[in-house]
Amino acid sequence: MAINVVIPEDLRWRDTRRDEEFELQSLTIRMLPDGSLAAKAYGRPVAGGRGAYVSFPVPDRPELAGLIAAAADQAGRRWSAHG
Repeated sequence: MAINVVIPEDLRWRDTRRDEEFELQSLTIRMLPDGSLAAKAYGRPVAGGRGAYVSFPVPDRPELAGLIAAAADQAGRRWSAHG
């Protein structure tokens, strides 16, 4: 199971890969077979252009952990309501 979440603008951050700066704009949150959660952040190059949508680790920040937990709860409600 996975859910994709847009990162609110006030929680977004920037990171660098191969000398290119990215703004992280969304999270993909997956439930692992053991019931734990894994999350990756995805973003686009700040300079624009046709750069790839690249994944980054999620920093250990309480507000991001809250966003991940809320998204996982929402995903659980959606799955349980699925008929």
